[in-house]
Amino acid sequence: MRHKRAIPNRSFRIADQIQRDLAELIRELKDPRIGMATINAIEVTPDYVHAKVFFSVLVGDPVETQTALNEAAGFLRNGLFKRLQIHTVPTLHFQYDRTIERAAEMSALINKANATRALEDEEPND
Repeated sequence: MRHKRAIPNRSFRIADQIQRDLAELIRELKDPRIGMATINAIEVTPDYVHAKVFFSVLVGDPVETQTALNEAAGFLRNGLFKRLQIHTVPTLHFQYDRTIERAAEMSALINKANATRALEDEEPND
């Protein structure tokens, strides 16, 4: 017996599979503009026509990487056609994900605030 929740789970499974396959396909690209890119998340439209691919970069320029990935989107999509067993492989739209960068900035601010507070607590009261 099939559950009614099978349909939404299908889009999660497909997004997950696209994420894994794209990671492999991107490693095969020879474009020097693509640094060490990591696929963070994929949002697939309900009709599977479009997919937003959110990535971060450990090494390399995010803008250059995004340009190169979007230029390679057709090639990557063809690679997905060969790997995925679905009728519609979405058009890929790569978008730089600043989440990790923002988290590092917030962590640095918190550390700075804590260090400042510790110094203030050590000062003798007049």
